[in-house]
Amino acid sequence: LLLFSYMSYEPGSRPTILSKQFLLTFGIGLVAIAMAVAGVLYVQRGAHVELKGAVLKVRTMGMDDNSSLAVVDFRFANPSDYPFVVRSVDVSATGASGQNYTSTPVSEIDAKRIFEYYPILGQKFDTTLVPRDKIPGQHSEDRMIMARFEMPVAQLDARKNLKVRIEDVDGPVSELAEK
Repeated sequence: LLLFSYMSYEPGSRPTILSKQFLLTFGIGLVAIAMAVAGVLYVQRGAHVELKGAVLKVRTMGMDDNSSLAVVDFRFANPSDYPFVVRSVDVSATGASGQNYTSTPVSEIDAKRIFEYYPILGQKFDTTLVPRDKIPGQHSEDRMIMARFEMPVAQLDARKNLKVRIEDVDGPVSELAEK
């Protein structure tokens, strides 16, 4: 109905839009709205809190016949302008049959002791990523996590994939996958 109010109708002719000024004003309005939306998106470009990265190395060791340890070294970056505060860090593995296995994280103190008692694991290169760690915005670093799986080490070594799931205190979740 609004569009027809801008139209004129002469007997024996087709309806036409009254003026080119209306089209020009309408076009300028659309351009202004598009520029405002683009400006908001540009200003908010660093507000999406998420970690990006990958698993660098996985070292495994059998604890007994039905359990094993995985030492996961990974690198991540926080591309946002805001800090990422860790709520939880979980490690999961996808077995050769496609089944998903969860793990129990090992504390930093226990990880240091395990590295001391089991030199077969090699050197402890990085500190463990633990809850309440704060990763500043525009920052990258290398960390590790040690996790205990309730499965034999041969089954863990035959995995298809391993994922480190890191959850922020405000809700965002990031997953770093083994290559």
